Amino acid sequence: MKSNFTLFLICILGLVTTNIEAQYVDTKKVDASTKLYLAKPGYNTPYGETSPDSVKALIDRVLYFLEEATPVGVLDKNTKKPITDYKQVDQNSIINQGTFSITNYMWGVTYASMLNAAKITGDDRYKKYVENRFQFLTEVAPYFLEVLPKDNKEADPQMRQMLRPEALDDAGAMCTAMIKAKMAGIEFNGQEVMDRYFDFIMNKEYRMDDGIFARNRPQKNTVWLDDMFMGVPVIAQMGKLTGETKYYDEAIKQVLLFADRMFMPEKGLYRHGWVEAMNPHPAFHWGRANGWALLAKVEVLDAIPVGYPGRDKVLTLLQAHIQGLSVYQSSEGLWHQLLDKNDSYLETSASAIYVYCMAKAINEGWINMLAYGPQTMLGWHGVTTKVNERGEIEGTCVGTGMGFDPAFYYYRPVNIAAGHGYGPLIFAGAEIYRLLNNQTVKMNDSALMFYKEKIETDAAIFYMEKDGVRDHH
Repeated sequence: MKSNFTLFLICILGLVTTNIEAQYVDTKKVDASTKLYLAKPGYNTPYGETSPDSVKALIDRVLYFLEEATPVGVLDKNTKKPITDYKQVDQNSIINQGTFSITNYMWGVTYASMLNAAKITGDDRYKKYVENRFQFLTEVAPYFLEVLPKDNKEADPQMRQMLRPEALDDAGAMCTAMIKAKMAGIEFNGQEVMDRYFDFIMNKEYRMDDGIFARNRPQKNTVWLDDMFMGVPVIAQMGKLTGETKYYDEAIKQVLLFADRMFMPEKGLYRHGWVEAMNPHPAFHWGRANGWALLAKVEVLDAIPVGYPGRDKVLTLLQAHIQGLSVYQSSEGLWHQLLDKNDSYLETSASAIYVYCMAKAINEGWINMLAYGPQTMLGWHGVTTKVNERGEIEGTCVGTGMGFDPAFYYYRPVNIAAGHGYGPLIFAGAEIYRLLNNQTVKMNDSALMFYKEKIETDAAIFYMEKDGVRDHH
């Protein structure tokens, strides 16, 4: 038997889930006049209506935390003293090491989410967050480039990722965010950095014979579902920025190549990894990787004009994926680390990505609001429970490689300092804010419902308010 301390640790990591048991109405007297259908359920996750203001307040809390947790500046790595004259940058200089790196893919997602939040809410503080960091990074980049050690192991890791990208993780999300910042009117001298990122993605990243992005780890010719996001949206966004349709064609091609190897229509889920030499191909439906795939399709659809050849195939895949994911949502609104394994822990970053993508798809008319709106709101309520008073996000799986056995995924740790959840949370909150401002969301017969018209809402909400006789099924 496990000791109590061991069980405590497992629960802290989120590796034990709670079974929901039937709840009984606590009443001493029940007769024909007792309206049992009005009994209040004991939800673990908030359930019901919410306001745009409350959504905004939550993502503001996260913004305040990130402003403090990701300072800008150059330091001497030995003395930790600030370097304000960038001409003094040398091989002992580093970017200020806050709680999170400001040049990795997690922060590429975060920058993009901030731009989205600024656009939707009109709050320029989100845009200013991006502007300050991009202006700083691109200002100091030339000075670091001159002194960056040839051995990347000795280089400042944040500058190395920008100036010498070695993987799609280094380049894709950051370049996407910079393209979006340019299109949002933010001025920064980032063209050389963007060109370096994009050259790596298009010309240096390893590919298989049919052109799909691949890696030679953990096995030769391995396709990572993560790379569907790390490499594809930036190509579509470059098409939007430049008007060159060859980039649209490449983005659509990549989405379809990934789906051919990774998407399992019978479940509506993607496998995490595909290795050419394996037969059969194992299928572990890791939550965050499915999030990256979903987010990639949303980004591609958002960048490519309606009616462009092949875009409809991406939309069909998005719809099928959302339908598949909807089956595996838990009673708490969150999704599991392994999506089809209910005894794996509930994970925050993947859940936040799904909420954003579903809300975005509803707002854009890509999926049915009536069918998916309630699940989207339940998901939002679920992820809000993971934001603490300081604005930190709990329950996020740390960075994860690839495994081909369930234990690998079940026992990946969670940590507040895992940066993967922050951008998705802000993305989700901004899109939920937009959804609530554009749609009518009301309780009807104890369930949350979406309505296309206000008049429909008034006509439909009658059980709780007007029906005091008819019992409920």
